[in-house]
Amino acid sequence: MPAPAARYGAADRAAFRFEVPERFNFTADVIDRWAADPAKLAMLWTDGRHERRVTFAALAQAANRFGDALLQAGLRPGDRLFVMMGRDIPWWQAVLGALKAGIVPMPATTQLRAKDIAFRLEAAAAVGALADPASAAEVDAAVAESGYGGLRARILVGGGAGDTPAPGSPWTPYEDVLAAGRPDAAFPATRATDPSLLYFTSGTTGHPKMVLHDHAYPLAHTVTARFWLDLGPQDLHWNISDTGWAKAAWSSLIAPWLEGAALLVDATPGRFDPRRTLQMLQDLGPSSLCAPPTIYRMLVLEDLTQYRFARLRSCVSAGEPLNPEVIETWRRATGLTIRDGYGQTETVCLAANFPDLPLRPGSMGQPTPGFDLAVIDESGAELPRGQEGDIAVRVKPAIPPGVFHGYYGDPEGTAQRMVGDFYVTGDRGIRDADGYFWFVGRADDVILSAAYRIGPFEVESALMTHPAVAEAAVVASPDPIRGSVVKAFVVTRPGVSPSPDLASALQAHVQRVTAPYKYPREVEFVAELPKTVSGKIKRFELRALEAERKHA
Repeated sequence: MPAPAARYGAADRAAFRFEVPERFNFTADVIDRWAADPAKLAMLWTDGRHERRVTFAALAQAANRFGDALLQAGLRPGDRLFVMMGRDIPWWQAVLGALKAGIVPMPATTQLRAKDIAFRLEAAAAVGALADPASAAEVDAAVAESGYGGLRARILVGGGAGDTPAPGSPWTPYEDVLAAGRPDAAFPATRATDPSLLYFTSGTTGHPKMVLHDHAYPLAHTVTARFWLDLGPQDLHWNISDTGWAKAAWSSLIAPWLEGAALLVDATPGRFDPRRTLQMLQDLGPSSLCAPPTIYRMLVLEDLTQYRFARLRSCVSAGEPLNPEVIETWRRATGLTIRDGYGQTETVCLAANFPDLPLRPGSMGQPTPGFDLAVIDESGAELPRGQEGDIAVRVKPAIPPGVFHGYYGDPEGTAQRMVGDFYVTGDRGIRDADGYFWFVGRADDVILSAAYRIGPFEVESALMTHPAVAEAAVVASPDPIRGSVVKAFVVTRPGVSPSPDLASALQAHVQRVTAPYKYPREVEFVAELPKTVSGKIKRFELRALEAERKHA
């Protein structure tokens, strides 16, 4: 079937200009506006057994209550609130409430462990935490192990009687907090330059870096919503993403609601099930789908002829390049073309395959309005079309809305990413003669696996805490489904014999001490690691070795 016409086209993109007012607040200026219609749907939520329909009006009232309750509890605008829970409705209520009160949510994946959490709490000087029961236990372990004493408020989200905090517990039930807040509370207006959201992003060396966005950041996602996602007030948008990733802010919170679209939220417990996902696409009728490449790779392995997606009109992907053959298989079965988009935790959507433009399968698309995206050399000079270089965004004379102002508390890390007039994304690419960008690879060692960004340092640090490990190097190894998997090269301590059992033990060990998604799916024991004269591990040699092996 022919693809439907785009809601926004070339003329709209050409005419677009960022207009950022002095004061802006996503909850007050966007959610409250849609809430004026008491029946307007904000969310269709399901856990596989029950469905709930949440209006913007109900969402706005809960956000008011929660934001007011935080202020009553002694939190102040600018304070950090650590948020670690799954796709339950209170996540949206709490994030919106914190934003309205000027408090800064720090969303985190539920796969983090105590060590990860302790670092984040201390680095951001968090004063509050919101968590489900399993995550709350990890927060308590983090506080106990690190001695961090900055949490003045701990809020527990749980649905059963067994989830009620025990007497003397530092945790307050979420429903009690919500009940203490006023639905008609008034809040001071936030400036567009005030801090709004704080995310951590993995790097190749050291700990994850802090990306602090301002209140102009949600407004800048207008380009994400209109030109890439192509959303409008009648759409039902499904973004398959963990609530702890910035992609959830992109497509599970900000962009759809900027345009008045409703969200489809799947909170079904358990592992991802491609057949159930296809059935939901058929039965619940979303008109727009956003998913990482790994999801699409799994979906096309199913018999797509058994399903009919009557309302689906738009499919997009982000996180890493999507294989052209997957795009073609999906197109043949559904009549819809998956359109890649490109951006980072540090930015909004920077480039995309727009609905009204010819798709170049495998490309990142063309620059999003409002951004001067370029391919530059090491001195900051733009390179000719067709020549590989660093993908970068012009940030001088002024940083465009939606691009972060630097890594919080890390001027050195920020300086490393600024070259001439540009912010360097850390990705290498090419711009072709027609203006399409093509991703070549990471300029550093960050591993993109199933759209998760994994820093080798974090995995290597976890491996080094095992008594059998003398040295470890972690790299990306090509994988047909996940794009890449984490591969660990391990040198054992003297007297320790490598074995399959030890490899399994190391994998289990990493899953225990850090987020499980980081564990090495492949472990190879080696006598020594390749190093430079100064003793640095040559990860690029190990990556090249893996690429040669997998493609031989």
